[in-house]
Amino acid sequence: MANTYTQLHIQAVFTVQNRECIIQPSWKDELYKYITGIVQNNKHKLLTINGMPDHIHILFGFRPTQSLSDLIQDIKGDSSKWINEKGFVRVKFSWQEGYGAFSYSKSELHRIINYIESQEAHHKKETFIEEYLDFLKEFEVDFDDRYIFKPVFY
Repeated sequence: MANTYTQLHIQAVFTVQNRECIIQPSWKDELYKYITGIVQNNKHKLLTINGMPDHIHILFGFRPTQSLSDLIQDIKGDSSKWINEKGFVRVKFSWQEGYGAFSYSKSELHRIINYIESQEAHHKKETFIEEYLDFLKEFEVDFDDRYIFKPVFY
C-alpha cells in the first residue's frame, strides 16, 4: 500500500510436539536456513534464529501484509513437512500447537539478538518453561496454565 510505513519487530517462540528434544545439531542449521527462506518468501526480514533441541526463537522484521498467525502457520507447516521429507527423525515430526509472539522496539534489537544467539548458555541457567513464563509475565500477557507448552499425554 502506498504511504504505509511500519517498523515491527517480532520474536516468535514455539516448541516441538510434546517438547521432545529431537532437533539435532547435525541438521538444525539446515532447518534454520529453511525457515529463513519461508520468512523471506513471505516478504519479512529474518534478523536471527536459534533454539534448543525442543524449541526455537525467531526474530524478524514483520510486514503487515500478512497476519502473524498465517506466517507462523506457514513456518510450522512447511518446516514440518520438510523435516519429514528429509527423514531427519524416525517418527513423524510436528510442532506443538500454539506459539508466543512478542514485539520489540528497534533500540532493543541488539539485546534480543544476543539473547537468541546465546540460547545454549541461557538454558544452562533456566528451563524453557521458566523462560517462557518470564516472557508472558514481562509482556503482561494473560495466560491459562493449562495451555503452557507441556508434554501432551495420551
